[in-house]
Amino acid sequence: MTIMLDDSHITTIAQLETFLDATEIFKMDSKCPKKERADWIYDRLVRFKYQTLGKREKGILFRYLRKVTGYSREQIKRYVGAYKNGKKLCRHYKRHCFTKIYTNEDKELLAETDNLHKRLNGKATSVICKSMYDFGDFRYKRLKDISTAQLYRMRSTRQYIENVLEIEKTKPTGVDIGERKKPEPEGQPGFIRVDTVHQGDQDGQKGVYHINLTDEVIQWEIVLSVEGISETFLEPVLKEALRLFPWKIKNFHSDNGSEYINKTVAKLLNKLLIDQTKSRPRRSNDNGLAETKNGSVIRKHMGHHHIPGKWAPRINTFYREHFIPYLNFHRPCLFPDVEVLPDGKKKITYKVCMTPLQKFLSLEKPSQYLRHDMTIRKLKAMAKEKTPNKCAEDMQESLRKLKQLIIDFPSHKLPSFMTSSKDS
Repeated sequence: MTIMLDDSHITTIAQLETFLDATEIFKMDSKCPKKERADWIYDRLVRFKYQTLGKREKGILFRYLRKVTGYSREQIKRYVGAYKNGKKLCRHYKRHCFTKIYTNEDKELLAETDNLHKRLNGKATSVICKSMYDFGDFRYKRLKDISTAQLYRMRSTRQYIENVLEIEKTKPTGVDIGERKKPEPEGQPGFIRVDTVHQGDQDGQKGVYHINLTDEVIQWEIVLSVEGISETFLEPVLKEALRLFPWKIKNFHSDNGSEYINKTVAKLLNKLLIDQTKSRPRRSNDNGLAETKNGSVIRKHMGHHHIPGKWAPRINTFYREHFIPYLNFHRPCLFPDVEVLPDGKKKITYKVCMTPLQKFLSLEKPSQYLRHDMTIRKLKAMAKEKTPNKCAEDMQESLRKLKQLIIDFPSHKLPSFMTSSKDS
């Protein structure tokens, strides 16, 4: 073994012990091949007659072999065991290799195919390779039977990467309208959650869209309908919906739908000095209140059947005169009570049940949140116009007449009084 050490003059175990004591602070690291080191170990085991040594002498020789070769205790132990059993200390080992099937030309051909087809999935590409062979292109002789897994392995090789076009993933376009965050109302009204409910399509005809706006703290709900969700239909309805809230709106929160995340809505909210926020990715609860109201309020009363978009003005008449007063003055809601536990977790219980108006009146100095043209007296007066049962009865009767009108008149033949503010 080629090392910077000549130990030919060391012939006794005592000399080995002296050497080890003198080189205690040094670390020796041999870079010789494995076979050379094995031959060197065998030569020392023979020179010092390892089999005839006592336990202490064997330990010294053992330390010497480790010191010079740099092997671990387990490695030297295996070499000594092979020596004692008369076996070769370094057996020749040939690693098993699978037969090479695909050549570099195949990888380049695969890259050429992917360039032409814009890199389809593995299954589709393997079908193309088989089709090319069937058409008489014998370059695909090996690729015609390639598995999907092997195809993907070939796509990671150097020969393939050097010949394939650079494939970039689709980069999402950033929209600077609205801030991604969950609003923090801190017990104040004016933070509304918005969502859209579609009344279904039929025979290629779009159904009406319900715009559902709910105050996060008070659960005061405003519902209006539009024929379509383009800016032409949506802008005037949003203006009206924001005016129907009796207090000042501070925040407008929606999901990431394009009906709300656009320049028209952003301009409208900026003009009214209302902050706009949108739901964060993978945070389904950011707009959970509006989603809940979609099912428990709108779907429960309007159903799931198709209503043509042309009926939106007539539906809005029903909403203004009957549905909105019923929801906010007479329909009780459950309000969450959040308790922070000692371990930091939040426990939510629903013990408080009251109407949105009662919830608003329970706030400290509620009049400070109202618009300049609204008073507490006006709100109480509107709530006392009808009893809860009478309001619900009138609402249900008006809804029944509305649905009957929709059934009796096809969407292309609307009644002349459809946009009237009076129920028939």
